[in-house]
Amino acid sequence: MDLLLWMNRTALELVGQSGLGYSFDSLEEDAATHRYSTSAKQLVPLLLKHQFPRTYLLPILVKIGSAQFRRRVLNMLPIKTLHKLRDIIDTMHGTSVEILESKKKALEEGDEAVAHQVGQGKDILSILLRANMEASEDEKLSDEAVLAQISTLIFAAMDTTSGALSRLFHLLATNPDVQSKLRAEIVESRKRFDGDLPYDQLVALPYLDAVVRETLRLYGPVSVVMRATREDVVLPLSNPITGINGEQIPEIFIPQNTKVIVGMRASNTNAELWGPDSFEWKPERWLKPLPKGVVDAHLPGIYSNLMSFLGGGRSCIGFKFAQLEMKVVLSVLLESMQFSPSDKKIFWQMNGIASPTVDHVTNLNNQLPLIVERLKK
Repeated sequence: MDLLLWMNRTALELVGQSGLGYSFDSLEEDAATHRYSTSAKQLVPLLLKHQFPRTYLLPILVKIGSAQFRRRVLNMLPIKTLHKLRDIIDTMHGTSVEILESKKKALEEGDEAVAHQVGQGKDILSILLRANMEASEDEKLSDEAVLAQISTLIFAAMDTTSGALSRLFHLLATNPDVQSKLRAEIVESRKRFDGDLPYDQLVALPYLDAVVRETLRLYGPVSVVMRATREDVVLPLSNPITGINGEQIPEIFIPQNTKVIVGMRASNTNAELWGPDSFEWKPERWLKPLPKGVVDAHLPGIYSNLMSFLGGGRSCIGFKFAQLEMKVVLSVLLESMQFSPSDKKIFWQMNGIASPTVDHVTNLNNQLPLIVERLKK
């Protein structure tokens, strides 16, 4: 079965219910995949196909004429990938509008209407809209700003987490000893609590935590990001480099508005910090003290000496939610299912967000075919 499809559906539904109080998917086998899920998975690969014009032409083009004029010009351009990108963005925006309008209507109708919605008004969007209704005019967010928050929340929480979960199951399928050990830990813990694990118990399971951390270290969904300096800065180097004149360079001057590529995976796999096995997937490394080099480096990441969720004011605000989501899905599925490799060769595309496909790198229809069997009790 295509596990990526199910992880996309699961991640979208979890963020839909908890973040937006909205259900995208019943998660029944024959239920149609929500149009947002299909569109979101194709967005990043298509954006990368237009990396040059987006970076250098788009800032100029958006200043020409009105939005309607630019839309008419786009519609006339004989470029199929641009039209596909247009349709994807229309779908994502339309879904956000639909969610926002349903929330606003429920809040206007009162508590009884809110109580009948998914999340019963405890989701992030409902809380935001209530605060917006009570705020002064100069502090209120416009509908455009709220829509932007919805789009960011859905897209950021769905694509990266579903990719991380898919990578986890792929690794477990190809490492059956790890899968068996992890399943044993989960089953034993469930026996002690006679059913669903309490939050504190779930997040504290040592081997489950080690598997998640090691996967996010070596195979984070995003391997690089781009940032721009807001002022002139001097970047100190952890190790000086030798210039062409033979002199040692301990730091680099970076002017304002310079684009800087941050290699999170390069940091997470730095052999000087993590040791000679830094490119090997070894969950056991988290069951003992970390190497001294990692501790002494004082990496700025917000999670476990890693840069997977970045750091500082632009770090991922949903990193705790993502970890919890991964652990919940693993604990539920591994208890009753066995995952094994299929006869298909899996290739992971590093196209902004790591995505699995079969055999070739040009496939926009990403997939992760694995053999899934129900365990006999």
